[in-house]
Amino acid sequence: MTTPSPDSSSSRKSALREAALARRDALEIDDRLIWDEAICERALALLDHILGPHPEEPPSGPAFGRPKDKLRGVSKDAPAHSGGSFETRPLAAPQVEGVGSGQGIPIVSGYWPMRSEADPRPILEGLHARGVPLCLPAIVDRRMIFRRWAPYEPIVPGGFGTLVPQPEQPLVMPTILLVPLAAFDRRGYRIGYGKGYYDALLAALAPVVAIGIAYGAQEIAAVPEERHDMRLDWVVTDGETIRCG
Repeated sequence: MTTPSPDSSSSRKSALREAALARRDALEIDDRLIWDEAICERALALLDHILGPHPEEPPSGPAFGRPKDKLRGVSKDAPAHSGGSFETRPLAAPQVEGVGSGQGIPIVSGYWPMRSEADPRPILEGLHARGVPLCLPAIVDRRMIFRRWAPYEPIVPGGFGTLVPQPEQPLVMPTILLVPLAAFDRRGYRIGYGKGYYDALLAALAPVVAIGIAYGAQEIAAVPEERHDMRLDWVVTDGETIRCG
């Protein structure tokens, strides 16, 4: 079997990215608002489990099941994911500047949605209400950093069409990341926007828990993986919570 060249994989990713973004942009805004609520419910159930006292036990309940009806954009005859037993990577204590009692507490990174991305802000509001420290990414000197942030705190333009915390906010290192994407597969590979920021970050921060946030219509059969690609641990959609593997 011939191994695809990096150029071949990159070209295929570019085509898949373009198609996935067009498909996502075509989703009706009213539908996306409803699906964002479903994603929020599932993501908070998963995060409650990960952050809870017994993360090694399999999660259960309707938020983790596959719906009986056909998923939007996915045939109901598609095989259900069977990723085996539930495991989480150990959560290392984050390095926090100027946060005091926040040290040693898992910090969750979100993102500010742009274009037609699934909106994680309801998830972040739910985590904030639970007392979970939050942060948002920013690109500085061609690398991704994270600054402390809480809902309704000021944000400023950060490039790439997104918004970021103010520069004076303290730097932090998250242990759980909510990751945006253009497309994903059930192994946990994702297609982003082609800059590689999240892949480099996940490699540098390991071990962390990476959770993709997406609509079900963004799933594809297989992402052409490259050597530098890092897999997600979970993907949460409006229809299911997928343990990748």
